[in-house]
Amino acid sequence: MAKLFQKKVEDFICEHCGEKVVGDGYTNHCPKCLWSKHVDVNPGDRLATCGGMMKPVKVETEKGEYLLTHRCEKPVRPGHPGGCGFERRKKVEKEDNFEEVLKLVKNMYNS
Repeated sequence: MAKLFQKKVEDFICEHCGEKVVGDGYTNHCPKCLWSKHVDVNPGDRLATCGGMMKPVKVETEKGEYLLTHRCEKPVRPGHPGGCGFERRKKVEKEDNFEEVLKLVKNMYNS
């Protein structure tokens, strides 16, 4: 049975904004622009073969915490509209750019 979570301490360069991100084992997105990358099937396993960029698309609150939802934007086929569509939720961390979180909330209500 596959583990549902594997802690991986990895630093990375954000492929969306170029920010150098220092990982802590729970980091799955850039704290500056909030974008992520589709690399996991289960958190930390690095088994996803997609590799698409995951756009922050939604902010929700649950039990007093903000949760950020990312959706994979990689096209399923070249030239085909839409994308992989995989979604994952992750808690907003104190290091995250809260101005970007607020922009996302504003965009959710203006669309």
